[in-house]
Amino acid sequence: MFAIDALNNLLPRLRGQGKKVVAVAAAADAHVLESAARARELGIADFALFGDVGKIKDICAGLGVDHGLFELVQADTDACAASLAVSHVARGKASAIMKGLCETSTIIKAALDKEHGIRASRRLSHMAMFALPAEFYHKPLYVTDAAVNIAPDFELMKEIIENAVNAVKSLGLAEPKVALIAAKEKSDPKMPVTLEFDELTKLNEAGWLPGCSVRGPLALDCAVSLEAAKTKGLDGPVIGDADIIFCPDIEAGNVLYKSLTMFTKAAAGGVILGAKAPVILTSRSDSAGNKLLSIALGALIKGE
Repeated sequence: MFAIDALNNLLPRLRGQGKKVVAVAAAADAHVLESAARARELGIADFALFGDVGKIKDICAGLGVDHGLFELVQADTDACAASLAVSHVARGKASAIMKGLCETSTIIKAALDKEHGIRASRRLSHMAMFALPAEFYHKPLYVTDAAVNIAPDFELMKEIIENAVNAVKSLGLAEPKVALIAAKEKSDPKMPVTLEFDELTKLNEAGWLPGCSVRGPLALDCAVSLEAAKTKGLDGPVIGDADIIFCPDIEAGNVLYKSLTMFTKAAAGGVILGAKAPVILTSRSDSAGNKLLSIALGALIKGE
């Protein structure tokens, strides 16, 4: 339900920009083809499918989906499918890439290929959008990075934040509020990340990354609960009203991601940012609503 609500909120913006084309790598998968057909039906995107064309046609037949709705391109291996999908974007024939039945690393390798890829000036990072029940949070919440960067250094932190801020602005959020999450609100040499977060906050105050607010270190409760923050004497635009939760490492990001999906039943969509086009990530275990939400994000977010 929450995924459909979030999707409905994005649909007017999607339809207002004109239909985009998504290039799917290793598309011979029922979950992928079903979500692509539904996304096309809703007017979210058109699709170019790369993979075993015979299998794609057979799966479509089993689903009752007309394979003629899609552009089909033969690729004998996952690596070939990823390379062809990336090339489709590089040549301006698609605006986003979608992971089909292949490893994320296969797509990333193709995207970062120095000769044929879609490498941009910044490094890649993952961002998830969560549509939470109203009793948990009052608006969409974005979390970065739960899947790509393991232990970012200071410069990589800056790039991950820049990726996320640019992405949510593509979704229509004018001045994103970024909370840098740690275990406490004060800088502590025993927790080096708190010193880095304090420096990022000062950089933002000095003019780095205009058009957004960055604040940290913050404990999670102070980022999303005004009541919790007031008990600690905190105020400011990010306090209790964060749009983007920046996690200090992949462990924190992954735990937060799975906590939100497991305990709150939040809907989630995921994309990889930082290239010339977004990479849409879906899992076989994702609900149909979550898959559609990921596709919608990829269709809306601009590349670097």
